[in-house]
Amino acid sequence: MGVLEDFSRLIGWSGEWADPPTRALFTRFDDGGRPGADGTERRMYAYWAQFRLSLAFRAGRGLDPALLAVVRDIAGGDTPWAAQDAVFLWSVAYSLRAWRHPDFEEVYRIPTSIARSLDYPDRRRVLMDPYDWSRKHDKEAWEALGERLTDLLTEPAANGPAGVVRNLIWDLDPIARAMAEDYGPRLAAPAVLPLLKHWVRTRSGKPGDKWLEKAGRLLTDEAVTVLRDILTRVAAHRETPAERRITAHGERALTVFLDERTILPVRGMVWTCELIDRPWVPGLLGDLAVTCGTGFGGTGANCRSEKLANAAVNVLARRGGLDTVSPLARVQVKVRRKSVLAGVAETLDAVAAAAGLSREQLLDRTVPAFGLDADGVREEKIGGHLVRLHADGPALSFVNPAGRAVKSAPQAIRKDPALAELKATLKELKQTLPAERFRLERALIEERRWDWAQVTELFLDHPVTGRYARDLIWQMGQGFAGLPVRTETGWELAGPHGGRARPGPKSPIRLWHPIREPVEDVRAWRDHLLELGVRQPYKQAFREIYLLTPAEEETRTLSNRFAGHVLRYGQAKALLNQRGWRDLSIGHWDYECGGNEGEAVKELSGWRVRWGMHVTGDPEADGWGSASFCETEALRFQRAGSLSLGDAPLAEVPPLVLSEVLRDADLAVGVASLGLADQAMPGHEDYWHSYGFGELQESARMRRDALSRLLPRLKIAGRVELTDRFLRVRGDRRTYKIHLGSGNILMEPNDAYLCIVPGPGRPAQAVFLPFEEDGGMLSVILSKAFLLAGDAAITDPSITRQLVLT
Repeated sequence: MGVLEDFSRLIGWSGEWADPPTRALFTRFDDGGRPGADGTERRMYAYWAQFRLSLAFRAGRGLDPALLAVVRDIAGGDTPWAAQDAVFLWSVAYSLRAWRHPDFEEVYRIPTSIARSLDYPDRRRVLMDPYDWSRKHDKEAWEALGERLTDLLTEPAANGPAGVVRNLIWDLDPIARAMAEDYGPRLAAPAVLPLLKHWVRTRSGKPGDKWLEKAGRLLTDEAVTVLRDILTRVAAHRETPAERRITAHGERALTVFLDERTILPVRGMVWTCELIDRPWVPGLLGDLAVTCGTGFGGTGANCRSEKLANAAVNVLARRGGLDTVSPLARVQVKVRRKSVLAGVAETLDAVAAAAGLSREQLLDRTVPAFGLDADGVREEKIGGHLVRLHADGPALSFVNPAGRAVKSAPQAIRKDPALAELKATLKELKQTLPAERFRLERALIEERRWDWAQVTELFLDHPVTGRYARDLIWQMGQGFAGLPVRTETGWELAGPHGGRARPGPKSPIRLWHPIREPVEDVRAWRDHLLELGVRQPYKQAFREIYLLTPAEEETRTLSNRFAGHVLRYGQAKALLNQRGWRDLSIGHWDYECGGNEGEAVKELSGWRVRWGMHVTGDPEADGWGSASFCETEALRFQRAGSLSLGDAPLAEVPPLVLSEVLRDADLAVGVASLGLADQAMPGHEDYWHSYGFGELQESARMRRDALSRLLPRLKIAGRVELTDRFLRVRGDRRTYKIHLGSGNILMEPNDAYLCIVPGPGRPAQAVFLPFEEDGGMLSVILSKAFLLAGDAAITDPSITRQLVLT
């Protein structure tokens, strides 16, 4: 038998990598042949020689002088090596634990010479696995190989500060490369380098007292400055989709956020923030926790780096104090990882307990005002220019010394530190506003209560939260409800019929919810908001209501109202995560153990709801074998904390809890359903047609109610009418029916399908919408209605060729 066969038989090595030409070369070498000038033959000769070495050691024979000469000739030659050659041959040398042999030097001569021929970035990628494995898990191997590996990986002093940094952290991701190339001179400076070496030694899960004590001794002003700059860059960093990893059989691309080697010094910097008493620290730690605590793309229950997210939250916890509350609140809104959220909740509870408040009361009192006045504006004079920070937008505006508004920052102040501070404040404001909107909607769902003095102080008068709170309907206990109106003597509530009330300072107040109100009162509020032109931050007056149906009374413990829908899994999971659902993780793996089935879980007001889903569709639709599509199952309720494993009767679930849970399900279907696609997906044609043109769900019925109020106000009012499921539009060429659930279009008289992809600029007319942001389905339907009402002006051939009656 030949070398290749002997090696595979003795070591259990797979020879599948060797194609017929390679096997022919090995046979020639076994017969005493030598390689020609071709680089491929010379490389394969090295493979053959390395196998011969291993076989000789396995047989317990000494080193053949002829083979030794071949090995030294190969190692000293000028063969054009590839990085994967070093990976492969190092693994062959390692496979027999050959470091125990007295001829250890010869065993690694070829792979060492190949590695030395590579540049340092490739050396690190080639030797990463043997270096880490032997150092961490194999003491004997490290004793034999450690010095050699370290020598190969250590850049010379001639490579300057960048080389010094790379010797410590390597360069396996963009942040590590930036630390070496952009921050190298600062990190390698005498005032910072000792601390960098300390940061790299963050092996435990949390910093001990000795670690922090040493960090405090090494901390300098220069280190604080560069630490802030690097952590700011990490907070703005996103995953890179094409990082190289070198294997024995070539290179492969990975999506990488941070390599584990980079995480170590960055975590050390985060820990050091506990020792830095500067106002920017809590906000920066919050930014880091949000970036690292969310998944790739910024969504999902996985973390870009759970280690860094937890490190940032833990440092905020140890710092304590009210200035940590706002950053932690942002983390609570954005992050879905349970381990991270547990740390956030524990920290908020501890800070709240120290202040004698509940967690929600603490959040009420610690929303930053950012220096804004009562109208949500902050003015700063910078170099003779007036700069305004506006909560409405939010945005910066500029007025030059002549009093003329200019569109962007004047050149004279662009590098002014005061402007940089305002820009940083604007960034924080942009992050705080959606968190406040989410918190106010959560207060509606959870039926929180305050007294009137707290509502005016913490919400209506607040320059940030007030931007949303002043457009919401507030209710006095079970009685009078109204929109807040500021008067000369204070705030009042104004009802839809002209009545007003001024609650007493201790009057109990909550946010008005339509599920508690008579139908005529809800209708009055909807008309009133449209008349006033009030755009609420979320659906309140126009909120969908989901009451128990006869079918659900019959099924008793489960709701099939949103079962049987085919959804885009990633979209559905992202929306549910945003709405506070968790635990959903399904894919095309481990079918026997149920990996294709799962549940989304949410807890609300003492109840736990479970929504089952399972994988459907082609496992290779996305090229990764993950779940591209899922099919929904029944919704089931249990009392949170109940020891009973059974499902609770739906009739026992509080109406508001049932309604809000079903609303989440309706939203997920309305965003992610395959019925919303421009055309049916193969295998789902029946579902696409039934959803795209069938009976309306509650969200679509609410859309119909809003349209019934909006249409008379539009200039196309004479060309449109509402039917049970469609908005019917009369154009000059055809008459069209736009489905109120999916936005899909049928053309009369033969119900031919019309495909229109919503695009920018459709329609040019601006229409006031009372609750949906631009891009919502109501906006899409109105866009199509305006376009089709003027179909004679359509020139897009992708549309006009469909309008011909056939």
